[in-house]
Amino acid sequence: MARSMNLVLNVWRQKNAKDQGRFVRYDAKAINDHMSFLEMLDVVNEDLAHKGEEPIAFDHDCREGICGSCGMVINGVPHGPAKSTTACQLHMRLFKDGDEITIEPWRAGAFPVVRDLVVDRSALDRIIQAGGYVSVRAGAAPEANSLPVPKLDSDQAFDAATCIGCGACVASCPNASAALFTAAKISHLALLPQGGPERTDRVRKMVAQMDAEGFGHCSSHKECEAVCPKDISISFIAKMNRELITAMSVAPNEIKSRSKG
Repeated sequence: MARSMNLVLNVWRQKNAKDQGRFVRYDAKAINDHMSFLEMLDVVNEDLAHKGEEPIAFDHDCREGICGSCGMVINGVPHGPAKSTTACQLHMRLFKDGDEITIEPWRAGAFPVVRDLVVDRSALDRIIQAGGYVSVRAGAAPEANSLPVPKLDSDQAFDAATCIGCGACVASCPNASAALFTAAKISHLALLPQGGPERTDRVRKMVAQMDAEGFGHCSSHKECEAVCPKDISISFIAKMNRELITAMSVAPNEIKSRSKG
C-alpha cells in the first residue's frame, strides 16, 4: 500500500559555472513512496513552476538505469543510499516521512557545474575519443565460433562493458580520479580479440587523456567500487596499470619499426 510523506530538501542551486552557488531549502509535500527520486524532483519542480520560481535543473534521459545521465550526490553518496542503483532507479520508499535530504552535483574539477545539479562530463567523452574504440578494418562479421574467447575473458569483458559512464566513481573518489571508468573502457577491449591490434596505443592514449583532463590519481580508497551502480570491480584498475606498463615497455620497439616502414 502506497504511503505519502513530506520531506525537506536542501538542493544546490547554481546559475552557471561562474556563480558561487548555494544550498536552498524546499519542502517536498505529499510524496508517494512508489515514486522514483527523479519523479519526486519533478513534483517539486511543478510546484516551483506554479509559484513562478526557477525549476531545479538536473540531467536525465532513459530513467531506466542504463544511460548514466542522472548523476547527483544524495546525502553525501553518489546516486544515493541504495547499492548498485542509479538516481533514476532510486525509490522514495527508502526514505521516511520528515526526512531531510541534501542533493548536490558531482564535485570534481574535471566536471564543471553547468547549472544546479548539471555538470559537464565531456571529459569522459574525450577519454573515449582518445582510443576507446576499434578502428582497424575487420571485414564482415565472422561466424561467432570462429573467434574463440576464454570464458573468464568474455565474462570479465562483459563486466567491464557494463560501465555507463555516469561519473559516480569520480564524484566519490577523494582524488576525483577517473581510473575506474578509464580502466573499464580499456579492459573491455583488451580482453577481446577485436581490441588486440590497437591495444598498446589505446591504453597509452586514454591514460594520457585522463591525466590531461585534470582527474586525480587512484590511491586505492575503493570508494569508486562502493558507489558504482554497475558494481564494476577495482581490479580493472590493476589490469589497466599492467596494460600501461606493458605498452610503455614495447613503445620504443614499436616506434622504431614504424620509422623503418
